[in-house]
Amino acid sequence: MPVRNIIEGKPVLIVVDIQGGEDNVSEDPDEVSIPLMPGYDAAMEKAPTLIQRARDCGVPIIFFQEAHRRDLIDFGRELDGAEGIHLLEGDPGTEVSPAVGMREDDYFIRKRRYSCFFGTELEILLKGLKADTLVLIGGHTDVCVHYTFVDGHQHDYFVRVVEDIVAGSSLDAHNGALNAMEYLQTGARRTSDEIMAAFDAWSAHAAHR
Repeated sequence: MPVRNIIEGKPVLIVVDIQGGEDNVSEDPDEVSIPLMPGYDAAMEKAPTLIQRARDCGVPIIFFQEAHRRDLIDFGRELDGAEGIHLLEGDPGTEVSPAVGMREDDYFIRKRRYSCFFGTELEILLKGLKADTLVLIGGHTDVCVHYTFVDGHQHDYFVRVVEDIVAGSSLDAHNGALNAMEYLQTGARRTSDEIMAAFDAWSAHAAHR
């Protein structure tokens, strides 16, 4: 099996569903709509540093927001599992977290399902950006991040997951998903320090081309 660089070709940072945090509850205030593993918020709090490094290095950033219509028409089978009603349009917890520093001119895509590829224009945008390597951060490791990773893999992208800036529905699910992603692409699991160093190296190389 070939040994791959952390970044092959042109990288793109994909910020998956870093949304309103503690407001992320269903219409019933007594019902938590999405389970979160311990340390979830701490992992998301590391995202702005990596996002800023991507900006500084000229790495394109795509922000995603999972959002559902208030009549629930687009949930499909999503409520058949562990999750309750969540991320309804207009709810404070559905908005992209201000902490990540998304700007008006950033790439932004709203999605109705888990994978960032499913039913969105992501593939069109990635082709326009001439992307080769997708770097994933956000949540849930075992749901939206994992399914996006799998779809990126099946579309023949190199995909990296920043294991200290993703978090899952439980610690076991988080670790299982990370192992599953590493199974698909050896070297997929990376730390934020490794990714920032790779962004720096890619930017320096790009400046001299």
